Amino acid sequence: MFETARSRRNSIELVGAKAGTAMPAEMRQALNLRGLVPASIEDFTKQEMRAFQQLMSKPNSLEKYEFLAGLRCINVNLFFRLVLNHFKEVAPLIYTPTVGEACLNYSHIYPFIYPCKTSVGLFITLKDVENIDLVIENYRSTMSEHVDPEIAVITDGSRILGLGDLGINGMAIPIGKLQLYVAIGGLNPSRTLPIVLDFGTNNKKYLNDPLYLGTRQTRPDDETFYDAAGQVLSALYRAFPDILIQFEDFSTDHAFGLLKQWRKRALCFNDDIQGTGCVILGGFISAVEQAGIPAKDQRILFVGAGSAAVGVARQLLDYFIIEHKIPEEEAKAMFWFVDSRGMITANRGDKLAQHKTYFARHDNGDTQCQDLEATLEYVKPTALIGLSTIHKAFNEHVLTRMSEINSDARPIIFPLSNPETKAECSFEEAMRFTNNRVLFASGTAFPEYTIPESGEVRIPGQGNNMYVFPAIGLGASLCKPEWITDTMIYAVSKALANSLNEQEKARGELYPRIERIRDVAARLTAAFITQAVREGQVRDKHWEEIVATNMPDMINKKAVTGLFTKRVLGEVKTLMWAPASSVEQYIVEAMTYENPDDI
Repeated sequence: MFETARSRRNSIELVGAKAGTAMPAEMRQALNLRGLVPASIEDFTKQEMRAFQQLMSKPNSLEKYEFLAGLRCINVNLFFRLVLNHFKEVAPLIYTPTVGEACLNYSHIYPFIYPCKTSVGLFITLKDVENIDLVIENYRSTMSEHVDPEIAVITDGSRILGLGDLGINGMAIPIGKLQLYVAIGGLNPSRTLPIVLDFGTNNKKYLNDPLYLGTRQTRPDDETFYDAAGQVLSALYRAFPDILIQFEDFSTDHAFGLLKQWRKRALCFNDDIQGTGCVILGGFISAVEQAGIPAKDQRILFVGAGSAAVGVARQLLDYFIIEHKIPEEEAKAMFWFVDSRGMITANRGDKLAQHKTYFARHDNGDTQCQDLEATLEYVKPTALIGLSTIHKAFNEHVLTRMSEINSDARPIIFPLSNPETKAECSFEEAMRFTNNRVLFASGTAFPEYTIPESGEVRIPGQGNNMYVFPAIGLGASLCKPEWITDTMIYAVSKALANSLNEQEKARGELYPRIERIRDVAARLTAAFITQAVREGQVRDKHWEEIVATNMPDMINKKAVTGLFTKRVLGEVKTLMWAPASSVEQYIVEAMTYENPDDI
């Protein structure tokens, strides 16, 4: 009884500390705090105002990132109130582009951005693999009782954004990504798990950095990698059978390899391959509708041929096959790729990586194009998509030629590389060199552009994965499909294109305004669940009843529509986590947790 009373008092003290200046008078009295804290009792709105002012006073993005990381550590509720109510300002600080800078400095700032946490996730070395069950048990001991993680984001840091092999420093990516799962998708923050496989790095800069926190060895061979990664994944699924695992920023070969090995065995997906393809397809569908060229006449040139590029192309291919009934071989012939050696052809003379062979051209005869400019003249594309991480690859000449080639239509130009220092072109450049006719989407955020002649303000589309991966994650966590199929991802793309409102369509925008992203995520989640039910994949039968009784005849049972009913959408919204809006709500919710530190 004494231990129970002491535990309850400890919980009250912890909840009170996290309520901070909003702590009610009665709680201050119970904790003997009279005269020990400022007398003013504030509401959460004032706390949020103060936090936002402090955030904006920081002189640069990295210091803002550090401030937010510290706030997330000491007050989860206030952190997510700040993210949700100032999303446009805060999202670029907790994820791209600032997270790239945080990764580059992670070993140097790590001890100072998590002052109250013993661990922010799992850091798993090759030596840990043989005792992986113990490592996971160590993590479980830090969790609330009976609360298992619903979602994990896992990386090995080998291909972080466009920055390359960052080793353990890549941990900032899973952390940032999971914060967006919570803010946008409404997953519970106490049920998220960031993981980095610290299997080494081939980056000499970090191997020689005395402050580098990761394992000081080069990366293992493929056999060792797949064996170790497989043991980690198997242990995670043993410990948490319903967990969704999202693969993030693995090297291209390993990204495809892990997805191929695991996607039908367990609940998982790769955001670089499937998520990127999903969000770009959503914007591409809108672009095709506005371009003035029929879908069947599109000629699409990719610059870059890594996992993300091929993943995007696969999604676009599905669109032409499913939506426009174009046979696969004809649809595949609408795509060309350029890599560091020029246009990818079957007879180029080099051994192509396995993931490049599907789209390699066989109809080029003796023609070989050595670079982008030559390929541009050969293909005469209607759409130019960049995932090359080559800054300014879409230079004035390339953009001007795209405009000239598509003089009777609107050119589709998507420079998708992250961060901004790797982007193929800016929005301003694309507008200027296409006479303001471009249909534009980028991977990183660019400012608005004012057309000098008219004063009209244009807003760039940002094909950021954060439009879709929170919905895929929430949808999979709620309905628990056997595995995530291509058509579930496709349904999310369709729902994204369908989510544009009339004002956005009238302005020629390709994506919903970022201020609506949480509502859009709910809609995309409803579309994912509806499609999963239609495919007979869900393990949570609750959703079968909701979908089946509210969607008459399912329209065409084979069509992938991205549609859903208000009932499904309403159910999704009720299950989305949100930070407490008042101190009274916060205290009630916090005291129901075994460990209120989780909220």
